[in-house]
Amino acid sequence: MRTALTELTGVRHPLVQTGMGWVAGPRLVSATANAGALGVLASATMTADQLKAAVREVKSRTDQPFGVNLRADAADARDRVRIIIDEGVRVASFALAPSRELIAELKDAGVVVIPSIGARRHAEKVAAWGADAVIVQGGEGGGHTGDVATTVLLPQVVDAVGIPVIAAGGFHDGRGLVAALAYGAAGVAMGTRFLLTSDSTVPDAVKARYLAASVKDVTVTTAVDGLPHRMLRTDLVNSLENSGRTRTLARAVRHAAAFKKLSGLSWSQMIRDGLAMKHGKELTWSQVLLAANTPMLLKASMVEGRTDLGVMASGQVAGVIEDLPSCAELVERVMTQADDTLRALGEGGTAHSLNKLGTLPTPG
Repeated sequence: MRTALTELTGVRHPLVQTGMGWVAGPRLVSATANAGALGVLASATMTADQLKAAVREVKSRTDQPFGVNLRADAADARDRVRIIIDEGVRVASFALAPSRELIAELKDAGVVVIPSIGARRHAEKVAAWGADAVIVQGGEGGGHTGDVATTVLLPQVVDAVGIPVIAAGGFHDGRGLVAALAYGAAGVAMGTRFLLTSDSTVPDAVKARYLAASVKDVTVTTAVDGLPHRMLRTDLVNSLENSGRTRTLARAVRHAAAFKKLSGLSWSQMIRDGLAMKHGKELTWSQVLLAANTPMLLKASMVEGRTDLGVMASGQVAGVIEDLPSCAELVERVMTQADDTLRALGEGGTAHSLNKLGTLPTPG
């Protein structure tokens, strides 16, 4: 299936595995790439040296295109951009809108720039600055999220920008891919669905909690870092929501110190990152400090397997996922179902249906 996304990135299928912290490491990214989708390496929880090593490990496992996800507001963002350029990474994605200067530096080096956004105005801004495509995440998506559903946000962005739009939030199968194409998207991005594969390094006990969850077990809370965060509802989440201010701040300070040691960042760098996060948002300094909860609480579950001590970011689709296929099996299943769905919808067969949905015709 050829779309503007496959043409832009060089992958075979219009599917993206999102850059999930502690989850999207070399094994998952390379397995996704070898399956023909775009794997995206998560760098926010890595030092610069760890990022360089991870990129080289992915390259040792696959010769297919892949990407790296960056925090645009990180103090060392420019150093990480240089690693991406020097290592020949095909795609740079961003969790927050990158500056015009970062976009230009990457594009001048031939790197495809794909920021993730959650509002139409943000898409318009990065498109005007030269972004090659955007990932649009609706409120169904896991992690930090907004309150506008994908089905409402996606067509708004498609109509507003002239670059490829990738839909995220609520996707896990081929029917969802066809629906996104019908809205005008060039493909879909999935996080939770790729987390729940046999190639994911997330501990089995954590995967079991995801598989056991119903749709109603996925909630949005501000208790972790002061911002809306979609995750599985657990006893820990309930405890965080009911903690007093003193206890919450004490936990945040402890986690900030742990993240400082883990990331190699100095206190001054972390303060600058906090200032960048606070800019333009009505956050108290207590909430900024609480942001240190996120990486450490995610690490406890996604790396250490402590479902009692960690949080589990999750899209709502966790409630309808029931198995752990390999990335190759997942991609094949999604694309087969998409093809079958298109055949059922289109009177003239798959090629006719694809053409009607705005994808590219197959040569010959």
